[in-house]
Amino acid sequence: MSDPIVLGIETSCDETAVGIVRGRTLLANTIASSVQEHARFGGVVPEIASRAHLEAMGPTLAQALKDAKISLSDVDAIAVTAGPGLVGALLVGIGSGAGLALGLNKPIFAVNHLAAHVSVDSLTHSNPLDPTIALLVSGGHSSLLQVDEITGSITKLGATMDDAAGEAFDKIARLMKLGFPGGPAIDALATSGGAEAIDFPRGLTTSHDWQIRPFDFSFSGLKTAVARYIEATPNYARADVAASFQEAVVDVLLLKSLTACKRSGINSLIIAGGVAANSRLRAVAEQRCDKAGINLRIPAPALCTDNGAMVAALGALMLSAGRSPSPIAFDGLSGLPVEVVSLL
Repeated sequence: MSDPIVLGIETSCDETAVGIVRGRTLLANTIASSVQEHARFGGVVPEIASRAHLEAMGPTLAQALKDAKISLSDVDAIAVTAGPGLVGALLVGIGSGAGLALGLNKPIFAVNHLAAHVSVDSLTHSNPLDPTIALLVSGGHSSLLQVDEITGSITKLGATMDDAAGEAFDKIARLMKLGFPGGPAIDALATSGGAEAIDFPRGLTTSHDWQIRPFDFSFSGLKTAVARYIEATPNYARADVAASFQEAVVDVLLLKSLTACKRSGINSLIIAGGVAANSRLRAVAEQRCDKAGINLRIPAPALCTDNGAMVAALGALMLSAGRSPSPIAFDGLSGLPVEVVSLL
């Protein structure tokens, strides 16, 4: 099938998102976020997220169809996030997607949220993205992947052992009373600070770590170091703390990513996930990849955070590759491993 129209639904956390693509062309990317409802709690509350998805699904779907200038009858396939994510939130999207697939008599692809983040690259580049090393960084995940074929062959090289990068940003922002979500607030504050003003630790980068867990991440020690610095320095320079903390995260993420490229012999790196929107990560990645001769690809900031377009993009790739669709009934899997690209 050439240029299939795929409708993608994403409800793994606090964004109710519907995206529509025609092949590699983005037609609509509509998002309703419940982030403000969680802000006073300093993090996402699963029950609130689930209820928000229920309320937002109908209007978000209608707006996406309007933006794409199509009707449901034009859709060739449905794609929906099956995991990982919050189970209650996932089930809202799964129920909506399964209902659409059943009513339209169209195939459904129950896809992996993490693989979808990488797949969104296909909407901005016509040449294949694999094989590639992928750095996936978000509030819940920090992983290094080797992607040999995006619809069926993904190998996890390493992952966070404690806090994900985005989670660390949120926790430090909370300490600094910058609000939630913390990533954008720290990014903005850091622009007026010194990236090398404070020497914060780089987790899992000792010689021993490189031998036994070269591609894993740990940000809990960094988080503790920042907290102790703030406690010991009553009149600390907020911008310097933000910039130095951010630099420590960026440094480790890119150090391990470029090492993975070198050791694998793959000269392509994709950075995806919500933290990929961070301006410092994007700038330093461009500098280091250019110096190392690595082909760097990062989605536009609007496509880095959770969205339906990435789910639709993976569904379109699955359909074009002739992959088997999923059964009409399947579970939401909070711990779905990244190696499982879709449920069969």
